[in-house]
Amino acid sequence: MNKIDLLIGLLIGFMAAIAGCFIFITFFTPYDFVNGFYILKSQGSLGKLITLGSILDLVAFAVLLKLNQELMARGVILAVIIMTILTLFV
Repeated sequence: MNKIDLLIGLLIGFMAAIAGCFIFITFFTPYDFVNGFYILKSQGSLGKLITLGSILDLVAFAVLLKLNQELMARGVILAVIIMTILTLFV
């Protein structure tokens, strides 16, 4: 059960980051999601996009801690660590 909670938290972390990227591209650029993603990638701003998208992970982390789901909150932190390492190589 513990590993499943960690995996669920990891998925929540990745989904929150993708939702944050989607919200940023949709509301703050004149492009749709797919074209905005490719344009930001060609400009070399993909790391900044991932960083801005992971702001929603803070909200997910706070909600999970409020609900006493510590293992899921650890999964969200693990997702942030994985995205940080990914950002270093992108």
